[in-house]
Amino acid sequence: MKNNLFIAIEAAIEAGNVIMKVYENDFDVDFKDDKSPLTIADKKAGALINGYLEKTKIPIINEENKQLPFEIRKNWKQCWIVDPLDGTKEFIKRNGEFTVNIALVKENKPVMGVIYVPVSRVLYFTNDSGTEAYKVKVPEDNFTIQSLEKNAVKLQPASKKAETLKIVGSRSHLNSDTKLFIEQLKKESQVEIVSKGSSLKFCLIAEGNAHIYPRFAPTMEWDTAAGQAICQAAGVDVIDNNTGKPLLYNKENLLNPYFLVSVV
Repeated sequence: MKNNLFIAIEAAIEAGNVIMKVYENDFDVDFKDDKSPLTIADKKAGALINGYLEKTKIPIINEENKQLPFEIRKNWKQCWIVDPLDGTKEFIKRNGEFTVNIALVKENKPVMGVIYVPVSRVLYFTNDSGTEAYKVKVPEDNFTIQSLEKNAVKLQPASKKAETLKIVGSRSHLNSDTKLFIEQLKKESQVEIVSKGSSLKFCLIAEGNAHIYPRFAPTMEWDTAAGQAICQAAGVDVIDNNTGKPLLYNKENLLNPYFLVSVV
């Protein structure tokens, strides 16, 4: 598991370098069948990450790959779930709030996660057992994965007792269901909205900069697997609104249900 973690971290950082080379120049934007945007950065990062993860002999669910049928996937005991560029809309807007997400899933549960923020060079990751989560700034050069691990700071969620509830909202998705949920909270507590794009919303909860992240809008498994692994490692569950239990992965339908991340 330690070797798998180091491979995932290296893959995320190298993918971030590829993404930044595109980000710093002009680029074209294409659109998928579902109307979501796609850039050459998504494609290049996806291919690079696949090259790293294939060394582990563990199958990969990558947003930029054609997905295998469930008849094949259902027999997997474990798999990688990857979003090579989470927050393509934020990438296009050039606001820096996009990430590289890599998670290892075993028996439908995320057990290890890596999230890398290319613009700030900040890395979030779990330990190899998925029981603790960390944050570290990646130097421009002269570093090893071992040195990153040594210098990382353990993530600590916010206290449940807070005068003001900080609620994470999306820069690109804030629908009526989410607004209604927030209005209900306002009846009981003072509320502050914290806006972030991509999987950084999970990181805000895990590192104690927000209390609640309601996601009552569509997401795919690759949008959430790494964030869930990091939140869980920090002691925060990511709960399926339908079952009241943590989100599951490598499902027949890779679309997530609505979910809630909360320390309160």
